Amino acid sequence: MDYLKKFLIKKKVIIFDLDGVLINSKNNMDISWSYTSKKNYINTPFSHYFKFIGLPFKEILNCLKIKKNLIKIKKDYDKASLKNLHKIKSYSKSLEVLDGLKNKGKKIALLTSKDTKRSKAVLKKLNFKFDYIECGKKNVKGKPDPYQLLQILKKLKVKRKNAVYVGDMHYDLLTAKNAKVDFIYATYGYGKIKFNKKKMRIKSISQLL
Repeated sequence: MDYLKKFLIKKKVIIFDLDGVLINSKNNMDISWSYTSKKNYINTPFSHYFKFIGLPFKEILNCLKIKKNLIKIKKDYDKASLKNLHKIKSYSKSLEVLDGLKNKGKKIALLTSKDTKRSKAVLKKLNFKFDYIECGKKNVKGKPDPYQLLQILKKLKVKRKNAVYVGDMHYDLLTAKNAKVDFIYATYGYGKIKFNKKKMRIKSISQLL
């Protein structure tokens, strides 16, 4: 039995990021950002927007130094994202892994910066079912603040040592560190991050089983 399998045996809850870990939503994001940019006369290319994926949408706009019409920009982006939901694809084995972990007696949770409405639409489309989800919310600190990750542990009544967060972006790693929760780096995702724990990397989500 390899190191990762032994490690996961001890964990009671597996917490997942959504975009880049369970789903490939890059095409959806690209189309949504293009639409939003045209509607709001934004000249920032998608490649710049994509660098900050993982942060709450408002924080991404802040990083891009977009200060005006934030509410309208968010509404336009959400509208385009929901309209193009068919562009979002599940990674191979994602559903199988989630069901497999449940069958092993694990609790599974979701921590994503995507807002609740769009997250639930994606989960319904792909038939993903979690014991608890934390999404991007107004007036709630998002990644890399540890608040929402700790809320998941509180709601599921699980100690830090019995949980692990699976993510693909630098902000996911920071969130886990700030919450003092173990982290598994999904190298197949969107981010290229400095993570020295080679035994805690996965090249495919199927490795979690």
